[in-house]
Amino acid sequence: MILYFRLLKESFAFAMNALRNNKLRTMLSLLGVTIGIFSIIAVLTAVDSLDKKIKSDISGLDNRSIFLFKYCFGPSEVPDWKVEQFPDVTFDEYNFLKSNLDGVEAITYQLFTNNENIKYQDKTASSVSVKPCTFEYADVEKLDFKEGRFFNEQESNSGRNVIIIGSEIAESLFENENPIDKEIRLYGQRFVVIGVLKKVGDRMVSFGPNPDTTIYLPVNKIRGMFGDNNPQFTPLILIKPTKDVELEDIKAELIQKLRVKRGLKSGEIDNFFVNLLKGATDQIDAIISEMNIIGWVIAGFSFLVGGFGIANIMFVSVKERTSLIGIQKSLGAKNKFILFQFLFEAIVLCVIGGIIGLIIVWLLSVILTSALDFEFVLSFSNIMLGTLLSIGVGIISGILPAISASNLDPVEAIRSGM
Repeated sequence: MILYFRLLKESFAFAMNALRNNKLRTMLSLLGVTIGIFSIIAVLTAVDSLDKKIKSDISGLDNRSIFLFKYCFGPSEVPDWKVEQFPDVTFDEYNFLKSNLDGVEAITYQLFTNNENIKYQDKTASSVSVKPCTFEYADVEKLDFKEGRFFNEQESNSGRNVIIIGSEIAESLFENENPIDKEIRLYGQRFVVIGVLKKVGDRMVSFGPNPDTTIYLPVNKIRGMFGDNNPQFTPLILIKPTKDVELEDIKAELIQKLRVKRGLKSGEIDNFFVNLLKGATDQIDAIISEMNIIGWVIAGFSFLVGGFGIANIMFVSVKERTSLIGIQKSLGAKNKFILFQFLFEAIVLCVIGGIIGLIIVWLLSVILTSALDFEFVLSFSNIMLGTLLSIGVGIISGILPAISASNLDPVEAIRSGM
């Protein structure tokens, strides 16, 4: 073991000597490895950071959530004109599914509607997202409160004039004032603020408006004011299944029971869509995987160039040190010792190039994180991956020169070096 440590030390010294004596040649050879490591680790860091951001953005909703309404999230075989003729889901259907659908942890009824302006005294918050919903919404989507609470079942059923506001709305209307129990005006009526949400920040992916600029109020208040057939509102039923139920099972049961509720006959198509959030997140994962593959392809070409560069410098190094190799062998150095000496030297050179690439990625991630509202994180796993790739390139590109050096005849080697 001590022998191998000495061998590693000597190989590192030879590599450093090569760097000092042939700076331009060595740096040009290392450039391929540096660019290769930079390319793959930069892409992986960007993709990992993007993946982390997207998962954080959609973490409020369970990946198993089901969206039931008249529209489809993605492409559909049903023509658009026919979809427009589908009936909206109703509050009565929400109550029916709530009572008859098995395997459900929570189910909520909500309305999509236009943005509105809300007022507090002489201040106005413009283009605020309005989300009328039932009290179960807080159980389906994760809402973090800075102050206060969500409205309860009694307030939801009775349609009380209570409201929950996002952080940006609170800052805009109340500044340093406590919003709780204050009254704001919406739809010509006064609503009491009972909750303020924590700041979420910008989202890259969102299934709905950003909570920072959203207000939540009981859906029965809106139903009482505007009725159930107002074209300004599009209803949706959002379902959170229990952990133990299979999504396809609950989807099949949901379709069957809603078809019976709507009196659809055998052979008639469903006049509603059951949209799975998992399908959307799977598409996002597929895109991220494709981006990773593209990164590997780009890095592959760089590694190819870098590997040839390292192999070239190692062959040159063998030629320059032919006499020294002969002397080492004449003094009893075994072929294995010579092989490992040059192989370790190739690995050291590649690791140096890889470290330079990792440092560039780290510096770039720090700069971009400071300049943009987005966190780039160079993970430990990517650092280890970059190091292992550097070692791998060193082994592959250094093995042939090392074998050629170890097979030199000591007499011929000393003679050719004289």
